Amino acid sequence: MDIVYDLLKITIPGVLVLYMAYLLVRSFMNKQLDELQLSLKHKNQEVVLPVRLQAYERVCLLLERIAPNNIIPRLNEKEMTAHQLQGALVAEIRNEYNHNLSQQVYMSNDAWMYVSGAVEQLISLINEAANELGNDATSLDLAKLVFEKNMKNEQDTLRGALTYVKNEIQTLF
Repeated sequence: MDIVYDLLKITIPGVLVLYMAYLLVRSFMNKQLDELQLSLKHKNQEVVLPVRLQAYERVCLLLERIAPNNIIPRLNEKEMTAHQLQGALVAEIRNEYNHNLSQQVYMSNDAWMYVSGAVEQLISLINEAANELGNDATSLDLAKLVFEKNMKNEQDTLRGALTYVKNEIQTLF
């Protein structure tokens, strides 16, 4: 019985020391891993944040460029018919949108849905205005009607999308 008692006196403290060493090493390794993850996250943030800001900037520029008060004067020519202007406006809006499709990777789904919805609503507004005009209407007639419809529009989705994107940018800081 003395042998068992002596054996227990030796093994119990040894097991406790080994367990304490295990806990210390595990704690040290977890701390090192946390510091490494924090460092990687910080480095990643340094790289990704400027790219995200650039994406938001490009989307804001897209929304500004396709706003009726900016796109119509840029594309309208005196000799154009209403249907020619309609085609030019829709093509330009789609080109601008397609050119910036990759920016959605850096934005939230909600923000991109606002942007997509605003683009589609504007195209719909232009098509609706063009359909109300006759075949002999001039580009100036279409421009006036688009401006009128845009002003009557209670929900300016372009402004709403721009505001949403700007608010989302502010959450990054």
